[in-house]
Amino acid sequence: MHHTLRFYNLNRKGILRFYMFFAAFTRIPLFGRLVRKVANAYGRSQHHAYLLTFREAEELISLAGGIAAAPCTCRSIYQKCRHPRDNEILLAPSKHILFETMPHDAQEITTEKVREILQDSQRRGLILTILKCREDYYAICSCCSCCCVPLRLSKRYGIGEALVKHKDIVKEFREYVAEQITAEKD
Repeated sequence: MHHTLRFYNLNRKGILRFYMFFAAFTRIPLFGRLVRKVANAYGRSQHHAYLLTFREAEELISLAGGIAAAPCTCRSIYQKCRHPRDNEILLAPSKHILFETMPHDAQEITTEKVREILQDSQRRGLILTILKCREDYYAICSCCSCCCVPLRLSKRYGIGEALVKHKDIVKEFREYVAEQITAEKD
């Protein structure tokens, strides 16, 4: 269960670096179209981010059974600004799943601390997204426009499926949590 998240969390910096390396091939004439097409298909089906409003982020946190904070992977890699790094919020349907999948540099936090992180992110004008790897939601990222990998993939390289708006992300996350809790009981 949740093997993909465990793998991603152990290798997240390398994976994001690979995404940016691969995206650079979109700039090669003719070949770039194919790369963009493959990357967009991958984004639709495997790994992407959904833009969030502050209210949606608060609702998602209230639905999560486990929450932790970790360094923002994008800012840890690219370091293009001075925004805080410890503001990536890991979320899981239960504490069991959180502890099973969270990286070594994360620590469990309270909902009050999450609200502080979200409010600080909003004050700074950071972009809130929820990240999904295959079928699993795993983090709310508070990232900046200069470091955010999904935003850069979308804007700079035309890989629009890396960052999209979901019409009802709260409902989908609620259903995801319910499914995972049911599966955990079985």
